[in-house]
Amino acid sequence: MSDVTSSKLYVPALGGLYAGATPVFEALLRFVAGAWMVPHGAQKLFGLFGGYGIGGTAQFFSSVGLEPAVPLAVIAGLAEFVGGILLAIGLFTRPAAVALTILLAVAVLSVHAGAGFFMASGGFEYAGLWFFLTLYFVFRGGNKYSVDAALGRSF
Repeated sequence: MSDVTSSKLYVPALGGLYAGATPVFEALLRFVAGAWMVPHGAQKLFGLFGGYGIGGTAQFFSSVGLEPAVPLAVIAGLAEFVGGILLAIGLFTRPAAVALTILLAVAVLSVHAGAGFFMASGGFEYAGLWFFLTLYFVFRGGNKYSVDAALGRSF
C-alpha cells in the first residue's frame, strides 16, 4: 500500500488529494528538469544565453582534464539540449535521464567536487541536486503524463 492512500497518514482525508496530485506534480517536475537543461545545451552547442559554443566549451573541458574535449563538448551539449527536450516531454524518458545523470555525475566529480559542497564557492551542491533529480527519472520513467505513456511504450 502506498503512503498516499494508506490509513497510516496523520490526516487520512488527505490521501485522495495526494494520490490525485502526485502524478501531476511528478510530471511537472520532469518537465521542469528537462526544460531547464535545454538552455545549458544551447550554451554549449550554439553559444546562446551567454554560452561559449562548442569551441569555448571544449576549451573549458580541456582545462579541467576532460579529453577528447571537442567530442565531449558535443556530447554534453546534445545530452542537455536533446536529452532535456526528451525528458521534458517524457519521450524515451529513461535513456534521456541516463544521459543527463551521467553528464551531471561527470560535472560533480570533474568540475565541482574539488570546490567543496556549497554552490556559492563552485561546489557540488547544485549539480549534485540535479544529479539526484535526473537519477529519479532513470528509475521512475515518464509516468502517465508523458509521451511514452501516450505511445504505450517505455524502457
